[in-house]
Amino acid sequence: MILNKIDYFVSFKPDSQKIKYGFFWSIVLTFGLLAFLFNTPQEILNGQIAILLSPSNLVTDYFAVSNVGATLFNSALLTAHAIVIVKLTKAQINGAIIASVLTVAAFSFFGKNLYNSMPIVLGAFAYAWVTRMPSEKSLLAALFGTALGPLVSEISFNLDLSLIQGVLYGYIAGFIAGFLIPPIANHVVDFTKGFSVYNVGFTCGIIGTLFISIIRSLGKEVEPVSILSSGNNLPFTVIFLVIYTMMLLIGLFLNSWSFKGYTELLKHTGQISTDFLKTNGFNVTLINMALLGFISLGYVHLHGGELNGPVIGGILTVVGFGAFGKHIKNVIPILMGVTLMGYINDYDMSSTGVITAGLFGTTIAPIAGRYGPWIGMLAGAFHLSIVSNTDNLHGGINLYNNGFSGGFVAAIMIPLLEAFHYHKEKRKLLREGVDPAEEIECNN
Repeated sequence: MILNKIDYFVSFKPDSQKIKYGFFWSIVLTFGLLAFLFNTPQEILNGQIAILLSPSNLVTDYFAVSNVGATLFNSALLTAHAIVIVKLTKAQINGAIIASVLTVAAFSFFGKNLYNSMPIVLGAFAYAWVTRMPSEKSLLAALFGTALGPLVSEISFNLDLSLIQGVLYGYIAGFIAGFLIPPIANHVVDFTKGFSVYNVGFTCGIIGTLFISIIRSLGKEVEPVSILSSGNNLPFTVIFLVIYTMMLLIGLFLNSWSFKGYTELLKHTGQISTDFLKTNGFNVTLINMALLGFISLGYVHLHGGELNGPVIGGILTVVGFGAFGKHIKNVIPILMGVTLMGYINDYDMSSTGVITAGLFGTTIAPIAGRYGPWIGMLAGAFHLSIVSNTDNLHGGINLYNNGFSGGFVAAIMIPLLEAFHYHKEKRKLLREGVDPAEEIECNN
């Protein structure tokens, strides 16, 4: 028996698919069990019904719509659903898939549910079927694309249609939206040049704006809402401190109880597609995700914010993208920039809007990774200004509003930064007596 245990640890591979699936299912199990600590089965059932029937557009905190237990159960259910989808496509789990599954878990606290996610997932995979692509090519579009879930719920339950009409039109709209996401997302990355890691967020903003424009032209009005809860800071601070401590300890265990390799991870800019699992391994990536969890939680408490559905969603999303582009070196400048702009404009820094702008605003962390902390702070400041004005374009049916805004920030700043960088390098080469046209072209 002792020899068997020795053989197990000798053959143990931290980057195996089983370990990654085990990580996913541990999230499902944790949230699922926690649900019943907060509420009774009957309360959870009633809360689930309330969640499924909610219009769910931005910002609809499921803690306020239902209860804490039902919201946790909803997140566990949607996470399990995402894992099954990954399994069915037979995709190898990488950083992007970890980010997508945790993003699903995150937004299940305020906007995503099984009802409004299904048609979008079906639409994304229908695109793969029609174009004869492997289903795994549409996997990220299917999972991230559920950001448009409120489109389905809004049409189904909030446009004064009969139940049959609402469900039918809602599912048709969701299916079409899902079908459009993969091809548009492939082109959007050129627009932002990969400096906003929520690429599908910008895509969903474009599609959401299209649908809302059509709905408004028909005389219907869809506006963002603000349904928020409060009073859950103590339990969720304890819960997430325990979760991130466990992640850190497991990461250190898999990494021979050291931070070896983490310095190398911090050297990456984070620009799409920076897959930390591929470049640094699951063990170092797990350490990075845990540290981002602590920083995100600290950011909320620093500003006296509430750990409600959207804020918890923001924390989980930052952690998820700790596998795909974000690390402490490129995230902190964005948080600082949002904070600085908030104080300059005399914003209520404890408000959910400002705090989520900081957390989700780390979508543009690669700007800080590529151009340094000062430019990163400037990008964060710009992001807070822009994100306050974009939700009206899509009426709140795109849950990734910060991804939409971050796309604009990247699209505006990157051409200017590249131009400055180009001319700086040109002057340097001229001083060195080198032909700048040949040298810069070679480097590109």
